[in-house]
Amino acid sequence: YWTADHTYILDGFVYVEEGAVLNIEAGTVIKGMPGQGESASALIICRGAKIFAEGTGDAPIIFTAQSDDVTDPYDLELPASNLWGGLIVLGYADINTTDETGNIEGIPVEYRTTYGGSDDDDNSGVIRYVSIRHGGTDIGSGKEINGLTLGAVGHGTTIEYVEVFNNNDDGFEWFGGTVNCKYLVSAFNADDAFDHDEGLTSKMQFLFAIQDENFGNRCGEHDGGTDPEDGMPYAYPVIY
Repeated sequence: YWTADHTYILDGFVYVEEGAVLNIEAGTVIKGMPGQGESASALIICRGAKIFAEGTGDAPIIFTAQSDDVTDPYDLELPASNLWGGLIVLGYADINTTDETGNIEGIPVEYRTTYGGSDDDDNSGVIRYVSIRHGGTDIGSGKEINGLTLGAVGHGTTIEYVEVFNNNDDGFEWFGGTVNCKYLVSAFNADDAFDHDEGLTSKMQFLFAIQDENFGNRCGEHDGGTDPEDGMPYAYPVIY
């Protein structure tokens, strides 16, 4: 249980492993330490683990850089991205790679980075009223961490009222999966606002993107598959 009367520091890659549950109280602040490559900081919810990050409109849960004073909106000279990693959630839902699994991009490959399976009802918990700021550390060869990365997350999971602000890569990226999402804000991120790949079959509603005129890529990068390109299931997200 992480509570709002503490500030939590992510020092390196922090894994919530299979069978574990992380509960985060509304109003809690989590900060990632700086570092590149193998020294990057990120929170990874592995397959079979759960996160219950349930903020409120008045008391959101904030993931940000160690140097960010969350009480002062002018403390960092913008754009201030690439200061830590990001939040990664991995599940057992379907993806369209040849062997129905993958290792999530942005972090070193190991058994805890695997995602994918055949349980489209998989439940990774709740992420609600969460703000993810100033992330996107580059771990090498142009492999930055997205603000919120969702690998094969099932539709038993709840994701709504989430913003990603000033990330060095995509705001949100889905790798397959079936999780339904509502009320997502992708603001001033350096790559795409919303990116999906590997056979996403989610429903989404109330998505908002705003980008700086001097950096950033597309509002959406919407792809089907990677290996193979025509893998099943075909990507069929329904975005309202």
